[in-house]
Amino acid sequence: MTEYIILALCILILLSYLFDITSVYSRIPGVLLLIGLGIVMQIVIENTDIEIPDMQPLLPVLGTLGLILIIMEATLDLRVGREKTGMILKSVSAAIVLFAIFITIMTFIMVRFFDYGIIDSLLNSIPFGIISSAVAISSSVNLNKEQREFIIYESSISDIIGILFFDFILIYGSAVGFGLLNFAFKGVLTVLIAIVVTTGLAFLLHKATYHINYIIILTVLVMVYVLGELIHLPALLLVMAFGIALANHSLVERTRFNRFIDFEKFRTDFSSFKKIISELTFVVRSFFFIMFGYYSKIEGLFNLGNLLTALAIVTGIYLLRIIFLRRFLKIPLIPYLFFSPRGLVTILLFLGIPATSRLPLIGEEVVTLVILLTLVFMMAGNFLSREEKSFEPEIMIGSEGAVVTTQDEDEI
Repeated sequence: MTEYIILALCILILLSYLFDITSVYSRIPGVLLLIGLGIVMQIVIENTDIEIPDMQPLLPVLGTLGLILIIMEATLDLRVGREKTGMILKSVSAAIVLFAIFITIMTFIMVRFFDYGIIDSLLNSIPFGIISSAVAISSSVNLNKEQREFIIYESSISDIIGILFFDFILIYGSAVGFGLLNFAFKGVLTVLIAIVVTTGLAFLLHKATYHINYIIILTVLVMVYVLGELIHLPALLLVMAFGIALANHSLVERTRFNRFIDFEKFRTDFSSFKKIISELTFVVRSFFFIMFGYYSKIEGLFNLGNLLTALAIVTGIYLLRIIFLRRFLKIPLIPYLFFSPRGLVTILLFLGIPATSRLPLIGEEVVTLVILLTLVFMMAGNFLSREEKSFEPEIMIGSEGAVVTTQDEDEI
């Protein structure tokens, strides 16, 4: 039996690797294929005598680890500079404004037309207002550098804002005044902790000489994140701050720090750390989405009520995005319109809604359908972005080059 389990795990990893490679050329998001693989596994196992233990409780654990690793992997590629200020402001404003408008409208509809309570409506709306960085970042490999950075910043900030607001509503409810004061205090505390943790971990990365050090650094980072979540700090900011600080170490190379730091060794350590993070992210993300597909309730996906609810939510997501991107940010809809998928964080927050606050209108099947529909929409965006390369010079945020070598000729 042990051999069969190991064999199955190996096959799943190899299939995930195949999906990851082919997605660059097929433009089909690897996440969509992983969820589909999980659904196929469910059908096969239900129609055979194969028995596997219930691993559904592991889904939130894998999801949290995946979120930390994905944010870390993405931020390790972000460079900060004055020339990027406009792009950062646009991506951050898109994340915050679209999230706020969407949950306001969805909450109003559920309170006004379905007579649900405002707190319960908010808790059920928030997961759908968040762009999944786990999906958006991993699926943006076909975009050029500036487009990809926009997606990274927008989806990462969307995750952070969504999680913070969800925790705020869950903890403080209607006690807004006290909650805001407490939130402000914790925000300042998080910044101070981020500075200390980032400095300590960067020093450890540089100075550690023992052959096991990268996994220890990552373990400490995960531990700090979890401790931050336990006391309701915006812990994802810690992860993001650490990644951006490492990625921009060149900013301090010509300062007094060069007396104490061997930056040539640091760059070597940094490169090795990035590779380990990338491979760990691949494994955790793969198993999370396979498990999500496996535990999806297939029969509920074809329910007319669920389909209509999911279509209404998805329509609202993209209508708001069209208006904001075109009218306010004044950037092309392709590819930015399409890279707003729902995914890992949507699942995690939905699972975090107390049973007493769950609404009959929003079931697990609706969550799954919204995720699948936005993934399909993003896949369409991948194809359209390839066809619309001739319009790239219109992008306001600029472009320096392509991430994928097959697109080098599309540089602006």
